[in-house]
Formats: sequence, structure tokens, C-alpha cells
Amino acid sequence: MITLSDDLLALQQQVKDFIAKEIIPFERDPRQDSHGPSNELRDDLVSRAKSAKLLTPHASTQMGGLGWSHMQKAIAFEQAGYSSLGPIAMNIHAPDEGNIHLLDLVANDAQKERWLRDMVNGKTRSCFAMTEPSPGAGSDPSMLQTTAVLDGDDYIINGRKWYITGADGAAFAIIMAKMEDGSASMFLTDTDVSGFILERNMNAMDSCFAGGHGVLTFDNLRIPKENVLGEIGKGFKYAQVRLAPARLTHCMRWLGQAQRAHDIATQYARERQSFGKRLGDHQGVGFMLADNEMDLLNTRLAVHYCAQVLDAGERGNYESSLVKVISSEGIWRVIDRSAQILGGQAMTDESIVCKIFQDARGFRIYDGANEVHRMSVARKLLGKKD
Repeated sequence: MITLSDDLLALQQQVKDFIAKEIIPFERDPRQDSHGPSNELRDDLVSRAKSAKLLTPHASTQMGGLGWSHMQKAIAFEQAGYSSLGPIAMNIHAPDEGNIHLLDLVANDAQKERWLRDMVNGKTRSCFAMTEPSPGAGSDPSMLQTTAVLDGDDYIINGRKWYITGADGAAFAIIMAKMEDGSASMFLTDTDVSGFILERNMNAMDSCFAGGHGVLTFDNLRIPKENVLGEIGKGFKYAQVRLAPARLTHCMRWLGQAQRAHDIATQYARERQSFGKRLGDHQGVGFMLADNEMDLLNTRLAVHYCAQVLDAGERGNYESSLVKVISSEGIWRVIDRSAQILGGQAMTDESIVCKIFQDARGFRIYDGANEVHRMSVARKLLGKKD
């Protein structure tokens, strides 16, 4: 049993009740498709979180958030993740959660007022345009092909981005581009401008992200100097500022989904009769449930550990890599076992576990493939610098 303070227990129960009463009833709402919830559904969900005073709690108080610690997020985001619509409602979903954190730390006051405040208020969404099709940047960001060239008081951006979560409907984008000296920089841009082109939405396995995943083309996209995020040439540094906390919040949210799948499978195993006794009384099924409990506990402990590291002011890159791999593989085992226990029911949308299964597979790839994190951990263990 993980010991939590009374304040954290109260927060846990508050979010748990909110998700159960206000959000789960929307899971069958027709205003969502293979590319995620519609803007109309998102607006309805956001209004409920705002009324419950649970909207964008991770943002700074200066920008209208609640300034939650990483440990508060660990407790609450797990509960939010119990429904795939929970993070959408609370405005803590990817990529906006990470983008809010990045802008809070790096953007100047004018940029915060122009782009961040409305996002914290739930009025707008954003996207983070870094990943590119081959031979561009994927797990190796140094392979950036998108270019930024200075032209008077503007930068001209050309390139193509791929699998950009939330691109469709995003009010603005954070673009990572390569400079002429080989360094990288980040740029802010509205999406309704000349040269910013949403080519298409991709048909992905998951359907839990608002705006789905898009392919973007930048065709002589002109971005004024004042829209550079932070300093020129520090794009890779800022990416790490964003990615370490963001990969941990992914772990928190997906832990909630795994717990949901396990709870459904456990209840089914209590009630379903097979060969003259409850399904769960068969040792093969009972052992799967027991293994689920172990993976959930290990994942939760790992997430809480990394949250404490970040709350202590450490960068947490090493720790978040460890926890990302532990979490993504642990929650996948839980969801896979839960589907096995449910049998044919989990193969159809008769059970929410079918959607959880489809949504969760990408987690071993998102925020850096697990193999890359293992490589990074090994390199650090051997004394080499990234």
C-alpha cells in the first residue's frame, strides 16, 4: 500500500468521483470517431472540468492553472486516465500538457499572453511538430530535415512533419527546425497562415487524442523573429525540458487505463461461470489477475518515484527513461492479460477494453521508442554523455 497524505487522498477521490460521474457517461457519445473526440464534445467535457475546478491544474497559477506538483499530478492524472476522455476534459492530454509545461518555462510574457493563456483556459489546442517521415527526425532528433532560414526580420520554414498529434484543429504549433549551422530551434506559429498546410489525417490504431495524428507541410512558412520560442539554437535543450515531464505524465494517464482494464477483467472473472466454477477460480485466470496486480503496483511505485525526483528539482531525464519503459511495458501486459480474460468480449466494442487495447499499443513507441530509452540508460551507465 502506497501511503499518501490526507491532501493527496482527498485529491485522488475528487478526481475519481469527477471521472465516474461526469466523464465516463460520455464514452459512448457519437461525437467522436477514429480521429478522436470532436471539438464540440471536447468543449462539453472541458466545461465540466472547469465547473469542477479541475481544468489545466498543472499550469502555473500565474497563467490560470493550479500549479500542481508532479506528485499531485501522479495521483490525479492516474484517476483522470481511468477514462480515455478524462485527460481531454481536464486539459491534461498530449500534446497540450507538455506544450503548456514548455511554454510556461520558456516562452516570454508576450508569447504566453498570445498563445498560452487561451490554451490553459481550454479555449484552444496546440500541436508539437518535431517528428518527420524518413529520412527525417524520429527517435533520433538530430536527423531533422525541416529548415529555418533567416530572411530579414523573419524565418522561412520549409519541411514536412509526420504523425503530429492534435494537428487537425490546433490553433497554433510549436515547430522544431534545423538552422543553417546545424543546431535546432523552436518556433511558434498560428496554423491559419499561408505556408502552414495540413495535408491529411492519418488512420492510426488509437483514437484517444483530440485532432488525431496529421501530416503537415511547411511551404515557405514565414515566422517573425519575435515568435522564436526561447533562444535560437537551443531547440534540443528545450525538447528535453518538455519531454522528461511529458513522458512521465503519459505513464500516469496510461496507468489509469490499465487499472480500468484490470478492474473490468476482475469483475468478469468473479461473475463468469466456466467448467462448473467462476472463471477467476481457474488457476490460469487467477494467476493473470495476480500478475496484473504486481505490474500495476510496480508501475505506480515507479511513477511516484520519478515524480518525487522532479519535485526535488532534478531534471529527471534518466529516471523518466527508466519509468517510461517500466510503465509502458507493465501497463501493456496488464491490458493484454485483461483482454485475454475477457475473451471474445474484448475483441469488440462491447467492452471498453477493446479501445484501451488499441489505444495503448502506441505507448511503447510514443515519447521515444523503448529501445531508444534502453540505449540511453545503458550509455549513461557506461559513463558516456548524451
